Amino acid sequence: MFIPIKNAKVYEQVIEQIKTMIISGNLQKGDKLPSERELVDQLKVSRTSIREALRALEIVGLIKCKQGEGNFIRDNFDNSLFEPLSLVFMLERSNKEDIIEVRRIIEVEAAALAAKRITKDQLKKLEYIIYEFKNSEDEKILVNLDKNFHYEIAQASNNFILLNIINSCSTLIDSLIKNARYKIMKNVENKKELVDQHEKIYLALKEKDSELASKLMKEHLGFSGKFLEV
Repeated sequence: MFIPIKNAKVYEQVIEQIKTMIISGNLQKGDKLPSERELVDQLKVSRTSIREALRALEIVGLIKCKQGEGNFIRDNFDNSLFEPLSLVFMLERSNKEDIIEVRRIIEVEAAALAAKRITKDQLKKLEYIIYEFKNSEDEKILVNLDKNFHYEIAQASNNFILLNIINSCSTLIDSLIKNARYKIMKNVENKKELVDQHEKIYLALKEKDSELASKLMKEHLGFSGKFLEV
C-alpha cells in the first residue's frame, strides 16, 4: 500500500516508494502499476509529480509504458538499469588506471565463475571464435573476435549483475584498449600469443578449473595491458 507524500521533491519520493515495493516483493516483474489517477489518490500528490516519476522510471528501464494499457514493471531488464552507470563513468571522465583495474577485477572473477557454470553450447561458441581467430587476417574482424571472446566468458559466468556491469563498462574499456588490440593484431607473433592464451583459457573452462581459468585470464589481461599507453 502506498503512503501519502508530504515533503519536497515529490516525484523522487514516488520513485522511492515504487522501488521499495519492488524490493519488498509487493511488486513483481510484469505487474501493472496503479493508474495515474489511483496513484494520485493514494499518494496525495499532483498528477504532474506522478508523471515525472513514471517518466524517470521508464528512462532507467524499470518500468515499461504500454499504450492504452498502462505502466508495467519490466519483464526483462537486460542492460537497461545499468545504462545510466555507463553515462556516469563517461561524465566523470574515469581515468585509464581505474578502468584497467576494474576490468581486471571483473574479468578475472568472470572467468572463475564461467569455469563452474559454462555450458556445452557456450564452449562451442568459444571454440568457434578461436577457430575464426586463427583463420582470419582482417584486423577489424580479429579485434571484434577478441571482444566476443571476453563477452562470451562474461555470459558464461551466469551472473546477471556481473555481466551488466561489464556491459556498462564496455564502451569505456573498448575505447581504451582499441588501439592496444590493433597493435597486437598487426604483429604475427603477438597474434599467435593471443590465440595461445585464448586456447589455454578455453581449455581451463572446459576442464571446469576455476583457479586456473582466473590465473590465465589475469595473465592474458597483463599481456594485452603491455600495449596500452597509460
